[in-house]
Amino acid sequence: MSKTKSITHDAIMKALDWSYDKAINGGVPGMDTATELADSYLKKSGTLDEKVKSLILWQNTKSATSGFLTGLGGIITLPIAIPANITSVILVQMRMVAAIAHMGGYDLKDDQVKSFVYACLAGNGAKDILKNAGIQIGRKLAVSGIRKIPFEVIKKINQAVGFRLLTKFGEKGVINLGKMVPFAGGIIGGTVDAVATKTIGTVAYRLFILEPISNNIDDPDNKDML
Repeated sequence: MSKTKSITHDAIMKALDWSYDKAINGGVPGMDTATELADSYLKKSGTLDEKVKSLILWQNTKSATSGFLTGLGGIITLPIAIPANITSVILVQMRMVAAIAHMGGYDLKDDQVKSFVYACLAGNGAKDILKNAGIQIGRKLAVSGIRKIPFEVIKKINQAVGFRLLTKFGEKGVINLGKMVPFAGGIIGGTVDAVATKTIGTVAYRLFILEPISNNIDDPDNKDML
């Protein structure tokens, strides 16, 4: 019996909010926060570009390893009507994106930055989501400039991401996200979609590192490069 029938847009949004909180503030046994993950890479030698790419590669490799999600059993107690392994996928990818944002100098406590982290989880769909919200990728905008983006725009981005993920998980269900062990014992087994994780990491790299966010859509030189 498929559990995807219980997935709703509201459930996806709650899963996103919960995952972001855990990725930023911790609370999941055995998992560092996004900031701690980012700092561990920032301490390494090399350029920022090399450090971020190394993080993405490591996350992609680890996520593709069977049993990577084992141990995240704590999420089973979530009061969210969404399969636990899907929440696991969102959490793992959310933390990676948030870590990249932190490495790019963005404040993870800002609601605007949070919204762009959410957008990255849409993978290649992030471009359309941001474009529909009136935001394009182009010239570097000061990190502080993100705070000027209106709340209405942020809300629109968040809602769009929720619908995009609802469609994604509704199509794939739990089958292609890794085998799920019965909840007894609180163990979750399986793998995160490695291809999707790499795509999401690349989008985050372009947004927060290579081509920082810009909403100056009236600038003729501002080209959509995502």
